[in-house]
Amino acid sequence: MHRGDIKTLLLAALGGALEFYDFIIFVFFAAVIGKLFFPADMPDWLRQLQTYGIFAAGYLARPVGGIVMAHFGDRVGRKRMFALSVLLMALPTLAIGALPTYAAVGLWAPIALLLLRLLQGAAIGGEIPGAWVFVAEHAPHNRTGLACGSLTAGLTSGILLGSLVAAGINRHYAPDEVAAFAWRLPFLLGGVFGLVAVYLRRWLEETPVFEEMRLRKALAQELPLKLVLKQHGLAVLRSMLVTWVLTAAIVVVILMTPGLLQKFYGLTAAQTLSANSIATLCLTIGCVLVGALADRFGPGRVLACGSTLLLLSTYGLYLGVARDPGLLVPLYALAGLFVATVAAVPLIMVRNFPAAVRFSGLSFSYNLAYAIFGGFTPPLVALLTSGNRLGAAHYVAVMCVIGVGMGLFGVRRHMSNDVS
Repeated sequence: MHRGDIKTLLLAALGGALEFYDFIIFVFFAAVIGKLFFPADMPDWLRQLQTYGIFAAGYLARPVGGIVMAHFGDRVGRKRMFALSVLLMALPTLAIGALPTYAAVGLWAPIALLLLRLLQGAAIGGEIPGAWVFVAEHAPHNRTGLACGSLTAGLTSGILLGSLVAAGINRHYAPDEVAAFAWRLPFLLGGVFGLVAVYLRRWLEETPVFEEMRLRKALAQELPLKLVLKQHGLAVLRSMLVTWVLTAAIVVVILMTPGLLQKFYGLTAAQTLSANSIATLCLTIGCVLVGALADRFGPGRVLACGSTLLLLSTYGLYLGVARDPGLLVPLYALAGLFVATVAAVPLIMVRNFPAAVRFSGLSFSYNLAYAIFGGFTPPLVALLTSGNRLGAAHYVAVMCVIGVGMGLFGVRRHMSNDVS
C-alpha cells in the first residue's frame, strides 16, 4: 500500500472504532440505566428485560439505516454516507448522556432513550458496510483482505475501548456516584469522540471505483436494492450465512461469555471482564492477521480453517475453565484470537456484489442477518444453557460448521473490485 492508502485505512479504522464505541457502551451500563429509566417498583427481571429490549432495538433499526444510506452510497458517493453515519451516531450518543431520568420526566425518559437508540442503530447500520466497501475500493487489488481486516480490527477495538472506559468509571467512582452522574460520562465522551471522527473524515477522498463509475456513467439507474434482489439473490444468501457465523462469534464468545462464566463457574465480574479485555485485544490483532492471510490464501480457506479452530477453542474455553479456573486468561485469549476469523467475512461479501450495487447488497445482507440472528442469539443461547453448561459452545460449534461449509463451497473465487 502507498501512503495515501495507509492514511485512508487509518482514518477509516479510527472513525469506525469511535463509532462502534458509541454503539456498544450502552451494554456496559445497562444495569444502571435500567434502574434510572424505569419505575423503581418494577420487578427486576422485567426492568432488565425492557432495558435489553431497548439495547436490541438498535439492532432492529440497523437494516433501515443500512438500506437508506447504502442507496445513496451507491447513487451519490461512498464518502458522503461514510461521514454522515458518524454524525448520526455522535449526536444521539451525546443526547443519551444528557437525558433526564424516569424520576424527572416519567415515561418520557424510556421513550426518549428508545428513540435515540434507534437512531444509533440506523447509524451503525450504514457505518459498518460502508466502511468495508470504502476501504476495499481504496485498497490495491492484492491488499483488499488486509484493508478489510484492519478496518474490522478498528471496529473491534471500539468494544475494547468501551470495556476499558466502563472499567475505569466503575473503578474510580462508587456505585452511588455512578448512578448519580458518572454513567453519563462515557456517553458524553463518546459524543465528543464521534464529532472528532466527523472532522477526521473530512480528509478522506471518494473511492477510485466509484469515481470511475461516475465518469463512465455506470451507476445503478434503478433502485440499487431492487437490482440486488432481482439479480443477486444467491449472493445475498451467501452473505447472510457468513454474517450468521460472525454474529455467533462476536455475540456469544465476546459479549455473552463473561456473564455465562460468572453464572456457571462462580468467577467474579472482575476476573471475567479482565480476561474478556485480553480476548478482545487478541481479536483485534487477529483481525489484521486474518486479513493478510485472506489475501495470501483466499478468504474461503481462511474462513474454513479459522472456523474449525474457533470451534475447538470455544469448547476448550468452557471445558478448561470448568476444570481449572486458573486457565481462564490463556484459554479466553486463544478463543478471542480465533474469533478474528470473522475478518474474512467482509472480504467474502465485498466479492459477492458488483461495484454498482456493492454498498446496497452488502448492507442489506449484513444488516438483515445481524438483526435476525443477532436478535435471537441471546435468548436462544440462554435457553440452551438452561439445561446444559456447554449450550453456548454447542451453538458456536453449529455456526462454525456452517462457516467451514461456506468457506469450502460458498465463496466466489474472483475479486469483484471493479466497476462491472
